[in-house]
Amino acid sequence: MTALHAFRDGARRVARAPAIVAGTFALTLLVALPLAIALRGMLEAHLGASVAADAAARGANYEWWQEFMAQAAGLGTTFVPSIIGFGAVLQNLSNLVDNVPMATTIAGVTGAWLVLWAFLSGGIIDRFARDRATRARGFFAACGAHIGPVLRLGLVALVAYWALFRWVHPLIFGVIYTGVTHDTAVERTALLIRLIAYGAFAMTLGLVNVVFDYSRIRIVVEERRSALGALLAGGRFVRRHAGAVAGLYALNGLTFVVALAIYAVAAPDVVPAGAGTWFVLLAGELYILVRHFLKLTFYASETALFQSRLAHAAYTAAPPVVWPDSPAAESIANASPSALR
Repeated sequence: MTALHAFRDGARRVARAPAIVAGTFALTLLVALPLAIALRGMLEAHLGASVAADAAARGANYEWWQEFMAQAAGLGTTFVPSIIGFGAVLQNLSNLVDNVPMATTIAGVTGAWLVLWAFLSGGIIDRFARDRATRARGFFAACGAHIGPVLRLGLVALVAYWALFRWVHPLIFGVIYTGVTHDTAVERTALLIRLIAYGAFAMTLGLVNVVFDYSRIRIVVEERRSALGALLAGGRFVRRHAGAVAGLYALNGLTFVVALAIYAVAAPDVVPAGAGTWFVLLAGELYILVRHFLKLTFYASETALFQSRLAHAAYTAAPPVVWPDSPAAESIANASPSALR
């Protein structure tokens, strides 16, 4: 199976599992809901029954927004104008590549979401590997069966990502970038060098990410109990099939970029008053739903590629259909030898 075939197969597997897409989307909403309720309380307390509250109800009141930001603390500091439309996507990407620390509240909720995702990932990969409905009992049984090694692998991944942002990121953007651009007088040249630095860090981050992805897949498909053994096996698979793995990762990444571009064109830059506010909300939720579909396609396509390269395709087969014997056949099978003479 080529990278393109694996990508198509993965997208089809996700499309045949709408309950997985809907479930992960609902999980994200439920995890974010407490933050939304807390922020709503902050906004309500600050606005009160003022004239600014009436103006904010009719549309975005940027003068009040600046006033709120000036006194905000904790979760309130995340309520900035850039959360509107595509600005939120750009802010998240910028914070990631520039290694901007998360607010404590956001970091705690993100950690809880990662633990929940680690639990569900075993059932999700199992569902995509089988490519057939496993129902709730089979899905959560797979989640529970693989939670131990998946969590241990997640702890190793946490250390690896921490090392990347603690040492590799400062090395690239602090030592190397500063040294190269120290005598650069042309701003465009400095920008080009910084883009190259972003690309180098993104490639390093992607390599670590893809190794842990295939390690998680090997835990589920091969029912491995050792997280370290799965990590080494995942690294071997990435090394031996580097071309297909890189091509598939690029296809998934390109699809995500296309989705970002479409959302950038469709998302409004300002919040309109009245019913237009609901359009902004629905557009954002639709983007999140598409992003979940693409994230699941990452898993499904990588699973399809792994199965095709290591002869695990039979794992996807449905159970063989065994027709029950007729009553006459059962009587003959259970009859004594003397009765058959």
